[in-house]
Amino acid sequence: MEKVQQQHWWKLRWSYRNATILVSLFNLIAALFLLQSFFFSASPSTKSNSVERYIRESEEIRRAMMPVNLIKRQVKEIENEAYIEVEPLEHNKDVKQGAAVDLITRMNNIRSYSEASGMKALEEWRKRKMERARKRELGKDGTTI
Repeated sequence: MEKVQQQHWWKLRWSYRNATILVSLFNLIAALFLLQSFFFSASPSTKSNSVERYIRESEEIRRAMMPVNLIKRQVKEIENEAYIEVEPLEHNKDVKQGAAVDLITRMNNIRSYSEASGMKALEEWRKRKMERARKRELGKDGTTI
C-alpha cells in the first residue's frame, strides 16, 4: 500500500498544472536575463575595449609600415621620366626638320647642276623616303593595324 500511496503522491505533485507553472517561471527568468543583458550590453565592457584597442593598434602599425617615402620617390621618378620622354620627341622633330631642310637645299643645289632625268629620279627617291618615314611614324603612334 505504501507503494501505491507513494506513486499517487508523485502524480499529484507533477501534474500538468504544476509543470506549466514551472515552465512559465523558467521562461520568465530567462526573459529577465535576456532583457538585463540587452540593456546593459550598451555600456562598453572591458573585453570589447581590449578588442577595439587591439584593432586600432594593428591599424596604426599597418599604416606605419606603408612605404610612403618609397611611393613618393617612385611617383617623382615616373613624373621625371614622362618629362624626359617629351623632350626627345621634340628633339627628334627638330632633327627631322633639320634633315628635311638640308635635303631641300641639296635638292636645290642638285637641280642646278643635273639634268631632267636625274631630277625625276631624285623626286621619286624623295617621295619613297617620305612615304617610309610616314609609315614609320604611323607605326610608332600605334595607329596602324
